Amino acid sequence: MVLLEGIVESVETWLHLIKKKPQPYVDPDLDPVLLVPGIAGSILQAVDDDGKSERVWVRILGADYKFRTKLWSRFDPTTGKTVSLDPSTHILVPQDRYGLHAIDILDPDVVVGRDCVYYFHDMIVEMIKWGFEEGKTLFGFGYDFRQSNRFQETLDCLAAKLELVFTASGGKKINVVSHSMGGLLVKCFMSLHSDIFEKYVKNWIAIAAPFQGAPGYIASTLLNGMSFVEGWEQNFFISKWSMHQLLIECPSIYELMACPDFQWEHSPRLEIWRQTTETDGNSNVRLESYSAEDSISIYTKALSNNMVNYDGVDIPLPFNLEILQWAKETQKVLSSAKVPPTVKFYNIYGTNLETPHSLCYGSEDMPLMDLEQLPFFEAKYICVDGDGTVPMESAKADGLNAEARVGVPGEHRGILCDHHVFRLLKHWLRAGEPDPYYNPVNDYVILPTLFEIEEQQEKGLQVTSVKEEWEIIAEEDDENGTSSGNRKPLVSSISVSNVGNGQLTQEEVHATLIVRAQNEGRRHVELNAVSVTANA
Repeated sequence: MVLLEGIVESVETWLHLIKKKPQPYVDPDLDPVLLVPGIAGSILQAVDDDGKSERVWVRILGADYKFRTKLWSRFDPTTGKTVSLDPSTHILVPQDRYGLHAIDILDPDVVVGRDCVYYFHDMIVEMIKWGFEEGKTLFGFGYDFRQSNRFQETLDCLAAKLELVFTASGGKKINVVSHSMGGLLVKCFMSLHSDIFEKYVKNWIAIAAPFQGAPGYIASTLLNGMSFVEGWEQNFFISKWSMHQLLIECPSIYELMACPDFQWEHSPRLEIWRQTTETDGNSNVRLESYSAEDSISIYTKALSNNMVNYDGVDIPLPFNLEILQWAKETQKVLSSAKVPPTVKFYNIYGTNLETPHSLCYGSEDMPLMDLEQLPFFEAKYICVDGDGTVPMESAKADGLNAEARVGVPGEHRGILCDHHVFRLLKHWLRAGEPDPYYNPVNDYVILPTLFEIEEQQEKGLQVTSVKEEWEIIAEEDDENGTSSGNRKPLVSSISVSNVGNGQLTQEEVHATLIVRAQNEGRRHVELNAVSVTANA
């Protein structure tokens, strides 16, 4: 019986051991990282006067109702703050997990289609694999994204967070990684509090930042609202109209408008097909085109009668010229920013997607008769290269002294889980063993594995043969569902001759290049070349 009990205990101990999750690898030598999200990238909680708290962004169940009752707001020009229409509601950002909870999965209750509410989730998981540890070398900074990027309360919170991270990591300087509008927040902080920034920050890596605005996307947002999800999820989320009524009172949105002082390759335009009646009573249809500055009068007229009914009271919400003036001051702050000499700045921007740049409303067959119809028309986008939200031209134009600017094909939010971006971050953050062969610009690791050269003379000819081999490591390409190891090798050959003055061949070279696909993104490259030269 004793032996049997011993066997049972041994098996139970073994079962507990195999069920136990392995402890993640922690690298104590890493410098800390602070992740800063963009607009709508932080969980927001509504807290009432009794201390009751509920998540209002992001949520699926009852999303639109809670959004309208708790998050709809008005801008106070005396303080520069956007405050909720509900006087008993205060908006806070949860600080669980050292700030990471608020920027990880924006609705933790979602089970099906959870990736649609991921924000920094994939990046956090990846960084933990590299040896980062929550609360020691990995932190998050969520914030009330309704507010201006130079709102003092937000900047004070960021200063406190930088000090906290610096202290928690044992006095190590910080790597700030920002996404989207988070880049404008960081740039405002760097401009207004350069001494604090220089004291605590080692590197700043901006990803998909709209440094000169997101002209097409924001213009349509101001006129029509925006949706943060596509497809079937829209049926369970916040309507574009409800979102529109919030954003029309948010300084952060106005600060994302096209920067008027930037020298665009093609200036953003607002085009409208309009039908007007001439003095003789005849109608006329024409295409009107407005610059970014001239578009302000169109926004003002189009939204002149915009209003919401809140708690039985009609509240006008026109295009807010006071917020526009505030945003212009913010753009001045951004334009004067400089990277401190001890800080290194890196810029990753998205490419290869059709990105709204200019807008066109109506058509020659269906023109607008009244500008107040604009919010009910769907815009047609005139697109340029970018990440689908921010034009590449805007994201590249940071106006700063950058160590590197790298374009990555990818979508505005999807770029946060892109493997090329992960490799760039790992390289710049010096996580793991340094890889001397990695080139962050083209995202390849090239390992030379063989080099042989042989020369010989034979019957008045000099024959030189070269054999060289490399191993290329890049993102795994699984086209057509074919396993890399089962693909046929790619073979390419070339022959080149050099004819001398006597029309006789003086030199001939023949080369063959073979590329064999292997597993896990690896490719074996082999070059065989032979040169035959006739001796004089």
